[in-house]
Amino acid sequence: MNSRTQSKLLVVAIVAVGLTGCGTTQSSIQNVVAFAAPPEPAPAAPAMPPDPVIERAPVETLPLEPPSRSASAGSDSVAPKYSAIYGEMRDGEHVVPAVKLTEISPQFLRKNVAYSTKEPPGAVVVDPANHFLYFVEDNGRATRYGVGVGREGFVWAGEASIKNKQEWPDWYPPKEMIERRSDLKAKMVKLQSGEGMHGGPSNPLGARAMYLWQGDKDTLFRIHGTNEPWTIGHSESSGCIRMINQDAIDLYNKIEPGARVLVLGSRGAQPVEKLSQR
Repeated sequence: MNSRTQSKLLVVAIVAVGLTGCGTTQSSIQNVVAFAAPPEPAPAAPAMPPDPVIERAPVETLPLEPPSRSASAGSDSVAPKYSAIYGEMRDGEHVVPAVKLTEISPQFLRKNVAYSTKEPPGAVVVDPANHFLYFVEDNGRATRYGVGVGREGFVWAGEASIKNKQEWPDWYPPKEMIERRSDLKAKMVKLQSGEGMHGGPSNPLGARAMYLWQGDKDTLFRIHGTNEPWTIGHSESSGCIRMINQDAIDLYNKIEPGARVLVLGSRGAQPVEKLSQR
């Protein structure tokens, strides 16, 4: 109802009061005014309190593993799960201890890599300068192992073949080595083929040995395991090719007697024929 309509109703109401013969008192007019006035709006409903905030426990989620570098696009290497590969393992009567991976540079751990070579699958290529041994495979691939090689004066290059291979071999150091290292004499015992050391975890040849020959002549050099894995990636041996025991076992299981072995030239390297006579 607008204000003009309200005013007309007020006038009509007052006139109506006068026409009834009743005296027009102040209270009568007030009643009329009250009657004509629009009703006051109803009070607003009280505001409802907000819904209580329910705190929810955070949902626990597992962190996502970062993608393996070996699986990234363009990678040419495939690295295994090293904690399993280099973990403790029982091997016949002996236990091969777990490798402390912090003692070895990651680049010298086993990997399957792209490798270009003229050598046939099944052959071995040793790169003393970079401390790698490659077992050649099909389709331009190879398993690459970190190795320890000969120290200065015991670095060699040339070709050989795997004459035979042994598990937990006895060690018969040449007399020249015993003469150079007086500490070895006390460790030697009488064995079937002369003075030496029984095979086992404390034996320097480790869990496996592959014997390098040229034709019908023993070069006296071996590819073998070691009980000093921290020497992998270094040049500390007397000419033999050292491997982590777990890697030596892996290579032993792949390589066949008669396999060709090529040791690449490196600084200070001598022909194997000359060095093996020392």
